[in-house]
Amino acid sequence: MRRERVRGWLAAAVAATALFGVTVVALPEHPADQHGQAGQGRPMGAVQPAAGAADARRADAVAELLGRRADALLRRDQAAFTATLDPAAEPAFLAAQQEYFTNLAAVPLDAWSYTVRAEDSLDLGSLTAPAADPTATEQWAPAVELHYALRGIDPTPTDRSLGYLFVRRGEQWFLRSDTALGELGRRTWRGPWDFGPVVVAPAANGLVLAHPGNQAMVDRLVRELDPAVEAVGRVWGDRWPRRVALLLPDSPAEMRALVGPDFPVESVVAVAVADRVDTARRTATGQRVVLSPTGSRALSIASLRVVLRHEITHVAARVDTVDGSPMWLLEGFADYVGYRESGLGLAQGAPDLARSVRAGGLPRALPQDRDFRERDLDLAYQRSWSIARFVADRFGERELVQLYRSLAGAGPVSAGETDELLRGAIGLDRGGLLRAWQDYLRDALR
Repeated sequence: MRRERVRGWLAAAVAATALFGVTVVALPEHPADQHGQAGQGRPMGAVQPAAGAADARRADAVAELLGRRADALLRRDQAAFTATLDPAAEPAFLAAQQEYFTNLAAVPLDAWSYTVRAEDSLDLGSLTAPAADPTATEQWAPAVELHYALRGIDPTPTDRSLGYLFVRRGEQWFLRSDTALGELGRRTWRGPWDFGPVVVAPAANGLVLAHPGNQAMVDRLVRELDPAVEAVGRVWGDRWPRRVALLLPDSPAEMRALVGPDFPVESVVAVAVADRVDTARRTATGQRVVLSPTGSRALSIASLRVVLRHEITHVAARVDTVDGSPMWLLEGFADYVGYRESGLGLAQGAPDLARSVRAGGLPRALPQDRDFRERDLDLAYQRSWSIARFVADRFGERELVQLYRSLAGAGPVSAGETDELLRGAIGLDRGGLLRAWQDYLRDALR
């Protein structure tokens, strides 16, 4: 997970890219029985078909229950949706589920389904009241994954983990809770619809998902979304879907749910996230740009343009970017696109770098990844942006894009391989790039 800060004149934090790998595992034909005991008098190693059949029936019944739930959501059938909930569940859960159904009404969905992973079931022996229900015939907690796709955004569904607790009463299975398993370490992913009604504002190149009461900010985002996509396309080209979902949460808690619990949401104004990336197949699922509920509203129009173009560059380049690529290249290139049409010169957009150079402090090396985690974070980003500007000014924008595709597509490589890739793109190795960049800064900033 990476954090970036907006340049000094933006006076806020910008962008980060987080990858949340999720693996969908098919339902096993004969899942293990989590509750059955060995039969009396059976020889060791004997097959127990009765227990296996009961386990399979349980998995099939829960899968059928979730199928009805998904169908009810897609058809907007609230009665059918309610019928999948345990009538004896906590009133707060039942009320929250009704709100959940209502909040999804405006969300354009191409897909909504679930996968049950019966082989990954929790031991419920330590579950405490009220989740532990002694009146139930049976309770079960298999791993469950939600697969959903936003219409016009997701070419394939993205996957999210859910902490669902199911209960059987007689022969009927129900969903009892989506929070009770938190005490056992399994939590439910929360989408925007878990935090209130979702307002959807479409644009030609994507959509904005927000909540009621944010219309002024939503209007700003809708106006800026299409120009930002076009601006990124003028540099990167058309080898990406050119469709972007902007999410505007109402609170830091909601933003944290959307981007990850450990992310420093208080110090960023926007985050580009993806759930799963396959660079070999050139696919990325669940790409979103999530904006800060407070920081993004404080931006001027000019600042918001830089932020959106920076983030959308990460979206566009994601399938060409292998984890472990040099951050000076990834973030410097995104900043180059973000600032490209801003009208700002190098000294205005990189004030810390300008002061350093004017004080005789030319960089002695290309930025290291560790520089982006230290006190001089802003300076690391400003230096990276200046490298991208230098390459574009000296060799051409096409060569800058080729350098990104070549070096970022290679991922972690040796120093010698980095030199070879640099020479192939711009004719300079690391040493040559450093010296030429130093000369550029000396001329541009003194």
